[in-house]
Amino acid sequence: MEDVWVEKYRPRNLDEVVGQKEIVERLKSYVKARTMPHLLFAGPAGTGKTTCAIALARELFGENWRASFHELNASDERGINIVRTKIKEYARTAAPNDVGFKIIFLDEADALTPDAQAALRRTMEMYSRTCRFILSCNFSSKIIEPIQSRCAVFRFRPLDEEDMKARLRYIAEQEGKTLTEEALDAIVYIASGDMRKAINILQMSAAISDKIDENVVYKATGIAKREDIENLVKEALSGNFLKAREMLHKMFVELGLSGEDVIKQIHRVIYELPIDDRLRVELLDRTGEIEFRMVEGANERIQLDALLAYFTLAGTKR
Repeated sequence: MEDVWVEKYRPRNLDEVVGQKEIVERLKSYVKARTMPHLLFAGPAGTGKTTCAIALARELFGENWRASFHELNASDERGINIVRTKIKEYARTAAPNDVGFKIIFLDEADALTPDAQAALRRTMEMYSRTCRFILSCNFSSKIIEPIQSRCAVFRFRPLDEEDMKARLRYIAEQEGKTLTEEALDAIVYIASGDMRKAINILQMSAAISDKIDENVVYKATGIAKREDIENLVKEALSGNFLKAREMLHKMFVELGLSGEDVIKQIHRVIYELPIDDRLRVELLDRTGEIEFRMVEGANERIQLDALLAYFTLAGTKR
């Protein structure tokens, strides 16, 4: 069975981490000093939070790092009991290394209930000599202020296009796959700064063909091409409502897209269109309204038809 590339090519040390240069430099200073405070990693998915935590543990503790690194996912058990049992029991035992402390990596910490976070605050305070915490979350605002004040906060940002492309080229080369520049652009566009998603798309594409081009990428991911969505919006704005609706119907039938997939792509395309800002604002406002209706349970086809109709009216008013 083939390895999952996300794990196979996970950086083994801080020097291999891409796209988070400032954060890596700060973490290296902790390795050099052989000590660290409690840490809070905040940022979007797939930007390197877990990777940095594991790489930090590897460099601090050496080959036997797993004995001093305990990973928990707060979304599995969100209540106060996980803090009172698993976390507390692990935190209170002595560290099996010469550094003097262990690390608990608590992923998706923003899923913890307020009561659990309050209990965690006290645990972090009591056992800081033997255990340091790394909390990882998508939204730091969901972490209570007393915990934030006890941690050094690291804010991860979506990866730059060039950083992502360099890593994808390296993986393709290691796997003996041919990767075109158009395919790279497509993967980066779909991933939107999420390196984990980009690597998974690359692996899905490689399963279809050894030569990965733009068409293979879109076939593997099952989403519409950026150019197709752009043409759809342009047809509606130019007054060709029926043709735009036909293009939309084709996307639903041939690609099996959901309404939310389409509207997310429409939202991104609006920013790239050569239109005046006032019209752009109107289109974004209506797109947000339609997306809200769809999330609330409205019929996707009817709502997207209504969106195209609005685009047609807005475009012909110019």
